[in-house]
Amino acid sequence: MVTTGNIGSATNISSSAPVVELRQSLASRAADISPFVDQLMRFIKLFTLKLGIAKEAEDEIEIAVLEALANAVIHGNGENPDKQVHLSCRCSMDGEVSIVVRDEGEGFDSRAVPDPTEPQGRLLTHGRGLHLMRTLMDEVSFEENGTVVRMRKRMKTPKG
Repeated sequence: MVTTGNIGSATNISSSAPVVELRQSLASRAADISPFVDQLMRFIKLFTLKLGIAKEAEDEIEIAVLEALANAVIHGNGENPDKQVHLSCRCSMDGEVSIVVRDEGEGFDSRAVPDPTEPQGRLLTHGRGLHLMRTLMDEVSFEENGTVVRMRKRMKTPKG
């Protein structure tokens, strides 16, 4: 099931806004993804409620995280329950959510994944996860041969 570790506290990094960070890991079982995301979204919703951020932004983050975790568990770790997927989520009081998902797989070339909006990709039954992540988040990058995905969402607060 879900292993929770290092639930961070509010800190101030340099001149940036205070942040709260959550770090969690899960075994690579597809059935554990949804409960894991539910727990993560409870953490994010506490943050977004405090700042008055729209539910639409929460929904976009949730879908992107579901896709990133599914990719890590299924494609990255091959649903091997002996392998872990690690996630960190950092919420800053200026309305930014940053998420890093790391798997223990061999990696992949994100540039080699076909664009599902192109004619040759429209009939494929898979391959939409990366597109969804890139569409829903402000920034998405793949590092360490594709075993690490970094996503960022900047949300408008009622104050600005």
